[in-house]
Formats: sequence, C-alpha cells, structure tokens
Amino acid sequence: MADIARRTEHRYGNRPTMKDVAARAGVGLKTVSRVVNGEPGVTPDTERRVQEAIEALGFRRNDSARVLRKGRTATVGLVLEDLADPFYGPLSRAVEEVARAHGALLINGSSAEDPAREQELALALCARRVDGLIVIPAGDDHRYLEPEIRAGVATVFVDRPAGLIDADAVLSDSFGGARDGVAHLIAHGHRRIGFIGDRPGIHTASERLRGYRAAMEDAGLSVDDAWVSPGSTEPERVRTAVREMLDAPEPVTALFAGNNRVMVTVVRALAGHPRPVALVGFDDMELADLLGITVIAQDAAALGRTAAERLFRRLDGVDDAPERVVLGTTLLARGSGELPPSAP
Repeated sequence: MADIARRTEHRYGNRPTMKDVAARAGVGLKTVSRVVNGEPGVTPDTERRVQEAIEALGFRRNDSARVLRKGRTATVGLVLEDLADPFYGPLSRAVEEVARAHGALLINGSSAEDPAREQELALALCARRVDGLIVIPAGDDHRYLEPEIRAGVATVFVDRPAGLIDADAVLSDSFGGARDGVAHLIAHGHRRIGFIGDRPGIHTASERLRGYRAAMEDAGLSVDDAWVSPGSTEPERVRTAVREMLDAPEPVTALFAGNNRVMVTVVRALAGHPRPVALVGFDDMELADLLGITVIAQDAAALGRTAAERLFRRLDGVDDAPERVVLGTTLLARGSGELPPSAP
C-alpha cells in the first residue's frame, strides 16, 4: 500500500517531457523537437518511433517557449457577470466561435457582479498572457487595465461601457428598448405603469429607467415615485415591489421589468393576483413565448460576435480610435403587454 501511495503522490502534475520521449524512442532531443514541430530531416522509421513514444507517454507539446518567441498565446479571456445567467450563454458561445475561427482558445470566468472579483479575474487572465480581453463590467472604474492595454492586451467591453477609460464597447440600446416597451403599454391604454429594475449604478439599469421615464414624458404622463423601484434582483425584494405597487390606493395597471431575472420573479408574483396586470420585460427568457410574455429582446449572440470581431481586428493591427457600437432591440408582442387596463 505504501508503494502505491508513493506512486500516486508523484503521478499527477509531472508531465512527460521531450527528454522522456527521446529516451523511450532511443533518439536525440533535437530529433524529437523536429518531429513535434513538423520540421524536415527525420527518416520515416525514426518519426514512427518518436510518435509511438509520444502516444505511449501521453506527451503534449509545451507551447511556453513558442509563446515567448512569437509574443502571442492564441488565447483570449472573457469576464462575464454570471455564468449561470441564460443571457450569457449565447453571448459566450458567439465569442468562442469567433475565437475558434481565428485559431484562438477562449478562457472565461464570472465576476458575480463584484467589482473586486472582476479586477482580480481580469488581471489573472492578463498574468496568463491572454492576447485580449472581453469584459462585461461589474465595476465603474477600469483604470486598473490601462497598464495591460498599453502593454498590448486588446480589450473590448460588452453590454456595458468601461468606466474612466476610453475603450471599445458593444452595447444594446437599453434606453431605446425600454422606451419602446413602455410606449407599447401606453399605446394599449395604460397610464399607471410601474418600473422594477436592477441597481441604478449599473449602466444598463440606469439606461432602461431613463427610457421608461422618457416614454412617460413623451406621452405627457407624470411618474409617481411609488411606481419606480430600482434595486437588487433578489426575489424577495422584487416580490415586495410588485406587492406595494399593486396594493397601493391607486395601483399600477402595468409593469415593466428591467431584466430577465426581475421578470421571472414578477411573473411568479402576478400568477396569484386577482386581476390581470399587463407586463413587458427587458430580455427574452426560456418559455416566454409559451407563457405569452411580451419582451424587449436583445441579440446576445450578436453582442458577443460583434465584440469578438472587434477584438480580433485590434489584434490584427487596427489602431483606430475606440468605438462604441450600439445594437438595436426587438419588441416581441406575445400577449402580456397587450392586456388593457383593468379596474382595481
């Protein structure tokens, strides 16, 4: 048992080297290097022995030296808000597809909406010498990335712009989409419309609240402070906001949900309500079509693809001024946003 334990202790983390391959194949180190790197000057029989040794040992080429020679690692990093959020699935997949088309590997991680964790993760990726970064910001100060950008790390922000630095950004039209969604409710007769959104310090949340207010102002409608509830997306907070708006002396007849997480909780809160309440949500979600929920849909895949394409243009030498690209949204009318006001 002791012998087994000793063998197991040294088994993992000790990868075979070219020296091990050379010893097993009975050839010189340079010969192994030529085979591994596809260089000429090796007889077929010798190449066969080297390949057999590589297969038997499970040898994999260490690209570190090649990285040092070429200055590129063929890897890019993606810093997401939350890997579990379904919005980021198609975005991440689109980034990965563009990276793969450019012969690069994607490494991603989640900031959990924590600015300190975002910084830690982004700098850890830079320390591992990624060629570029795509960042969905959690914080509003990205000056910590300035030394990395000056050192040649191409950086593109997506979904939200960078804070306190000038950098490429690819965004959805949060303001325009929210304005369209609230205008849709107004067009169906609603005058008391509640807004439940994410924390106001988040760029997308503040833009959607601004779009809500713009639509109400365009229609000549005043906004009661009790109709506006920005804050965390925690279900209990959202349920409380829904309850307070619907139980008020003059209850709202419609709700606008600021993102998909808010919308899920709003749908559940409305399920047991005695009167119909119109609803439009920002972001599509799974089963929203079957549930008949009207949404303002973003194209998450287009966000990821556009950001990744911009990143690789930078890596290919495009050195123009940082650019902000804003992608449009789409109103998908499915029934919940078309309900007329009902008497309390």
